[in-house]
Amino acid sequence: MKRNRSILALLCLAFWLVGCAGTQPTNSGSPEARSSGEDNLSARLHTELGAGYYARGQYAVALQELRKALDADNAYAPAYSILGLVHAELREDKQAEAHFRHAVELSPNYSDAHNNFGLFLCQRGRPAESVKHFEAALTNSLYATPEKALANAGNCALEKGDLAQAEDYFVRALKRVSNQSTALLGMAEVHYRQSRWLAARSVLRQLGDIAGLGPQALWLGVRAERRLGDREAEANYGAQLRRRFPESMQAQWLISGQYDQAGSLL
Repeated sequence: MKRNRSILALLCLAFWLVGCAGTQPTNSGSPEARSSGEDNLSARLHTELGAGYYARGQYAVALQELRKALDADNAYAPAYSILGLVHAELREDKQAEAHFRHAVELSPNYSDAHNNFGLFLCQRGRPAESVKHFEAALTNSLYATPEKALANAGNCALEKGDLAQAEDYFVRALKRVSNQSTALLGMAEVHYRQSRWLAARSVLRQLGDIAGLGPQALWLGVRAERRLGDREAEANYGAQLRRRFPESMQAQWLISGQYDQAGSLL
């Protein structure tokens, strides 16, 4: 019974990584069209288990499950997409890129794979290539979560210092889902870099109302309140950062007084 509950929890955790079958187009490039009945179900279940283990940081077990998925169906695109995520986390970039590329070749309209590949490319300093995949993800009208690709594209634009393009992507993401946390943090960062301290404060407070603030958000809060001269609010953000994320680089910047360090949102 315990094992069944654990597997169910992993499947729920994995759902957002793999995406539901209904969001994948049923054409010759889709995962569904490449497999039949029983094999496809087995591939999907092992892929979702692999995604769950990946999300929990259990990469060796994730790889085992994903190999089982490909044994059931060696043309199942979601398995390759999650394999790309696992290898990227292990810093095995050649394998990660090969798996991402194979996923989008097998299923050209598979938006989650394009989003994952785009994020990987941007994290590896290849923003121009990454935008093509974010845009490819958005061309699929059946994509259930386009705000994810829009927010990731915005962060990628931030990485290359294009504030106008970043803001455009974040605004588009927030028009779709007004409380999308990645886009909200990105907008706060854009406001800060544009010296719009009050706007940055407002968006950070909105983000704090819907989600726990991570180290990047808390560090941004420290710097925004410092600019606004609110020492009490600055100290509050700083105390949370030191208490909750003592090992983070943002906490180290705070301790050493490196207030010009922005860090990456990716």
